[in-house]
Amino acid sequence: AGQISALPTAGQTVDLGQPNQTVVGVRALQDTLRDEARDAIRELHQFGLNGVILTGDNPRAAAAIAGELDLAFKAGLLPEDKVRAVTALSPLAPLAMVGDGINDAPAMKAASIGIAMGSGTDVALETADAALTHNRLRGLAQMITLARATHANIRQNITIALGLKAIFLVTTGLGFTGLVLAILAETG
Repeated sequence: AGQISALPTAGQTVDLGQPNQTVVGVRALQDTLRDEARDAIRELHQFGLNGVILTGDNPRAAAAIAGELDLAFKAGLLPEDKVRAVTALSPLAPLAMVGDGINDAPAMKAASIGIAMGSGTDVALETADAALTHNRLRGLAQMITLARATHANIRQNITIALGLKAIFLVTTGLGFTGLVLAILAETG
């Protein structure tokens, strides 16, 4: 009995096989981390990003997983509780919600960006702004790297375009270039 009572404390869910009120077996189930979870969290930390686990699972199971990843957690949450948690965190910084189930979809919608796991439910995939199609958590870091590079490219292109417009505005105003060249510079 002592060993059985220790199982939930270790984050395991206990199922007693007891037909006719007689225990004939004990089954302990435990969520396991994806192989890449630690690496994915480490990569996100290198970007200066922090995470919080929002789950409907029982607090002991969530604590076991969160402890392995060194993340904060909120457990026993209903979908509306997840939305409240996301809404409370959103004013602090842009927030991404990664999920895979129906219960995650409302919180994904409330987040700055919702990211669905590729193997998630149709509702989660339809609600998400982006999806990890290969179902790999390390894709989050790749997604962030690509987004930051794209953002930098856009800023660079806008800077060059505005710089050229300014140059042609001044040179046309001073009579060094004609109106035709200024129009060509404007239209690309």
